[in-house]
Amino acid sequence: MAVYKDKATNTWRAVYRYTDFQGERRQSQKRGFGTKREAQLWEREQLNKVESNLTMTFSSFLDLYSEDMKLRVKENTWHTKEHILRTKILPYFSRRKMSDISPKDVIAWQNEMINHRDENDKPYSPVYLKTLHNQLSAVFNHAVRFYNLKQNPAAKVGNMGKSQYREMLIWSQEEFEKFIEAMMCKPRSFYAFEMLYWTGIREGELLALTLEDFDFDKGTVRINKSYQRMNRRDVITDPKTPKSNRVVQMPEFLVEEMRDYIRRLYKIGPKDRIFAFTKDYLHHEMNRGSAAAGVKRIRIHDLRHSHVSLLIDLGYSAVAIGDRLGHETIEITLIVKSLDDLREVKAHVG
Repeated sequence: MAVYKDKATNTWRAVYRYTDFQGERRQSQKRGFGTKREAQLWEREQLNKVESNLTMTFSSFLDLYSEDMKLRVKENTWHTKEHILRTKILPYFSRRKMSDISPKDVIAWQNEMINHRDENDKPYSPVYLKTLHNQLSAVFNHAVRFYNLKQNPAAKVGNMGKSQYREMLIWSQEEFEKFIEAMMCKPRSFYAFEMLYWTGIREGELLALTLEDFDFDKGTVRINKSYQRMNRRDVITDPKTPKSNRVVQMPEFLVEEMRDYIRRLYKIGPKDRIFAFTKDYLHHEMNRGSAAAGVKRIRIHDLRHSHVSLLIDLGYSAVAIGDRLGHETIEITLIVKSLDDLREVKAHVG
């Protein structure tokens, strides 16, 4: 461990040597420090990280957390987590030593998040506040489990915000038929929404579908991946949960519709996406079709809830619905109400 003055650039360089997890000696260095003290502080921080010394800063521990966790979660999951850590948590705790962060520090941070207002004077939602706290708590839990931090100060404080049940809207079959008629002017939109409503698949699963996923002889479609658009590039990931890997039976008319749609695609390869657009396109088309059909605007994901309602009307059991939709467990919350002689179904589905 040493720091050196670079006379040519009038800056300082820090060098430190360490033994890695395989017992091999390694060396690392960084140049360009304006002062000797800055070089020494960097050198000390690197040693703290190598020795898992929790006098390291929160910022340094996030580097370790990233190394430990990044490859263990889906890319899109890490993208969301990293954004929250970098923009909502790191600015507040960055220079604090991990071992010095106390429950009162977490309370102060919570108060800042609760009091935050955007340019329109709008606060963070209760659900988002809960998400922020969960991400901070996850970092401290990791430090407790693997780096001998004595306690999780975020857990001791308790959460902020709350889980908020958002009322789910559904379309009746009649409303969907009005909507889909308005989609017929754009074939790719028409067939995409037909798949969403009649199979109950998620929009990411829809957008990842390829030609080889369809078995037209058996009338099935295989769900084994999901599509995301991240950092201006297309990303194909595993589906949401292991149970999401499934084969879905399609109605006979939908089999013929999809066969017809795929025939229209120019030089489509077996591994090419058949719906080569993004979620933004689907949301735009949902807005356009809802207005044109004169039906209430629902979320894309609410088509999945509408499919559940359809399955209930057809007599499917909760277990069968869970299998078809790819739920990890069969504990699907189904609340059935009677309203003007119609059954309104609110389903907690992921």
